[in-house]
Amino acid sequence: MFERILITDGMVVDPSRKLEAVRDVLIEGGKIADIAPGLSRRKAVAGTLTIDAKGLWVVPGLVDMHVHLREPGRESEETLATGTMAAAGGGVTTVLAMANTQPVTDSPSKISDLRAKAKKDSLIEVLFAGAVTVGQKGKRLTDFAKLRAAGAAALSDDGRPVMDAGLFRLALERARKLGLLVIDHCEDLTLSAGGCMNESPASRRKRVKGVPCAAETVQVLRDIGLSELTGARVHLAHLSAEASIEAVRQAKKRGVPVTAEACPHHIALSDEMIPGRDGNWKMNPPLRSRADREALLEGLADGTIDAIATDHAPHGEGPKSRGLERAPFGVIGLETSLAVVLTELFHKKILSRRQIVERMSTTPAVLLGLKDRGTLARGARADVALIDPNASWTPQPPYLSLSSNSPFSGRRLKGRVVKTLFAGRIVHAL
Repeated sequence: MFERILITDGMVVDPSRKLEAVRDVLIEGGKIADIAPGLSRRKAVAGTLTIDAKGLWVVPGLVDMHVHLREPGRESEETLATGTMAAAGGGVTTVLAMANTQPVTDSPSKISDLRAKAKKDSLIEVLFAGAVTVGQKGKRLTDFAKLRAAGAAALSDDGRPVMDAGLFRLALERARKLGLLVIDHCEDLTLSAGGCMNESPASRRKRVKGVPCAAETVQVLRDIGLSELTGARVHLAHLSAEASIEAVRQAKKRGVPVTAEACPHHIALSDEMIPGRDGNWKMNPPLRSRADREALLEGLADGTIDAIATDHAPHGEGPKSRGLERAPFGVIGLETSLAVVLTELFHKKILSRRQIVERMSTTPAVLLGLKDRGTLARGARADVALIDPNASWTPQPPYLSLSSNSPFSGRRLKGRVVKTLFAGRIVHAL
């Protein structure tokens, strides 16, 4: 590790400092030491690594607040080591890992054990969500105070919703007192049961059972109502339906403390694009209609949707080869997320580069209460991504992830991370 790194002539994009200009960035001791023009003209100091960033964006390391790293229990699909390698490949320097591991991360000892293992095995920072309910069974709340004391960064039963509205109200009340963010998987299981793709003309043509948009929107409306009732923050995971997005938009106008995220696959794809019965295109919530996708893009543009998160969900080739009806839900996304967003949102002029960095770094860091992430402020940890916005490439297996279940395999993308630094150390380079 170099004690000093000087990144020269890059387009520095840091929404936290309202900075968008060509600058040099000096890193010392793993922290941001200075950002200014002309640093490269000063007298060279021995032991300094210089990185030429001309033509590149230099941005705060991305913060992905929704990933599944599978450890413990399903290490054949992903581990902390491989998942964080994949994250670094996508410019991500902080991830929030969900609690639906085997066993479920629902106790202080499990949080503590995972944090210790992550410090040893991970290339980047891994934060952990504690489960809302014991075993994610939706019956009994975990001990939120003890989970927070052990280092839980948020609470979520993601992979499953908390269906019991009364129990979820109690969860929100307790979380609010402790200052913890609750992330909910918005799905009414009584409406989605047995479905494998969006309920639409596309599902009828394939003759498979569909999941109606209402399965998501009913839960979104419930969560908004409970957030309004309790005053507690609720973050709505992986929104996909037009009615859900409009509900969030109206709730924000009323001052309800609700936030939401969207996933790159919902941003780029829609249900009529699914090739045959390919299980690599099966995710939850499913790909929706073109109209839903357009509403999602509008919600990202006007700020209704606060963050972009991958919902990175690795599965082995065998299970995913069973087709739409029998394959498990979930797709990987850490390595391709930024490239998909640049392809679909930046190059199509839906979001500016500043807005992209906001949605993928600055705002997720704020939502999770992370003071020195999502920023290039002086003294902040030197988490930095260098991006070539015009690099064209085609993702293909094998991936850095242990799994290859991506709908973007073979799809041409424009924009790529060329280097990722975590705490002033290069953890990915093309």
